Amino acid sequence: MLLNHMPSGREACPLQGILERIGSKWSLLIIMQLSEGSLRFSELKRRIDGISQRMLTLTLRTLERDGLVGRTVTPTVPPRVDYELTELGQTLLPPVTGLLNWARVNLGVVEHARAKYDHDGNTSDLALPIMAKAG
Repeated sequence: MLLNHMPSGREACPLQGILERIGSKWSLLIIMQLSEGSLRFSELKRRIDGISQRMLTLTLRTLERDGLVGRTVTPTVPPRVDYELTELGQTLLPPVTGLLNWARVNLGVVEHARAKYDHDGNTSDLALPIMAKAG
């Protein structure tokens, strides 16, 4: 389903929160790792380069709270904790896979555009909001 218009005002608030959570780089990477099946915390940490233990914990908790990831604790010493995508989380795989595939295919093009932008001397404007540049 495509939106016929971009939501604004009150209508945008709930959507914005969801999109911020599922659109974060860590959420996307966790979702893709869990697409292969259930994984332990330590295995997720090992597979996702650069994520801190704290960020992995926070992101998993948020995804669990949103109903996208399930958590199973096995009472062993030490406790075993496994994470997996829920049914709702599984529905995210097609768009997330599409987005990551787009990024892979277009990585060179984006890097070239960045290099051209930087070469043309535009780097000092990067801190300015896009709307402010237009005005």
